[in-house]
Amino acid sequence: MAKIIVVTSGKGGVGKTTSSAAIGTGLAMNNKKTVIIDFDVGLRNLDLIMGCERRVVYDFVNVISGEATLNQALIKDKRLKNLFILPASQTRDKDALTKKGVEKVLNDLSKDFDFIICDSPAGIEKGAQMALYFADEAIVVTNPEVSSVRDSDRILGILQSKSRRAENGGDPVVEHLLITRYDPERVIAGEMLSISDVEDILAIPLLGVIPESEAVLKASNQGTPVILDEKTKAGLAYSDAVMRLLGSNVDYRFITVEKKGFFKRMMGAGR
Repeated sequence: MAKIIVVTSGKGGVGKTTSSAAIGTGLAMNNKKTVIIDFDVGLRNLDLIMGCERRVVYDFVNVISGEATLNQALIKDKRLKNLFILPASQTRDKDALTKKGVEKVLNDLSKDFDFIICDSPAGIEKGAQMALYFADEAIVVTNPEVSSVRDSDRILGILQSKSRRAENGGDPVVEHLLITRYDPERVIAGEMLSISDVEDILAIPLLGVIPESEAVLKASNQGTPVILDEKTKAGLAYSDAVMRLLGSNVDYRFITVEKKGFFKRMMGAGR
């Protein structure tokens, strides 16, 4: 049976879909058969970040409504044999996601996959609640700024009260914290919350810290998950997070101000 992981946030624009793409890709790179599902019905961005937008014929809603089979809707990644994408619909609204329909799709996928990554819309509307309802684990993505962290705290409350596990009195959803767009220089300047500040507020285990990086935007525009670029700090930080998700003890990188040598000071710090 697959492990169902929701990637969620209380606020938009924190890098949630980028993180879903990177983590799903990283799991596939570690020989785990993985599918990433886009729950953001009506918008649909996952296929763009994964570089498969032109290959979308059928989508998640088509499968739920019986207009297509899972086999027809799943898109196989061209780079990794173990990676698949189930895109969202751009033409339907979020009411097309029914609890019964989503459960059937997840049950069918669970027979063949090791991991199901649910890329949730931001906030607490129906699509987001549907994405987190069936989760075994949750990766809560937040930027190190007050409004983002506050909204993430609200999401934790929903995970702890409205998930299937909570309703059935089972073990709680396993929670992970992923901090994105982190800049230690801005932390020192008092312009950004520190890692310990965020941990103190949310009180869930830290999975990863992704540094602010132009490489993330560049990779998204190219339709390539940033984790595939092992020359970038962001790509390496996502790789570290995936290894922690798989149970490895990995030190944190890129969380302190880098001391620059003479030539770097002259030329400017590379990202």
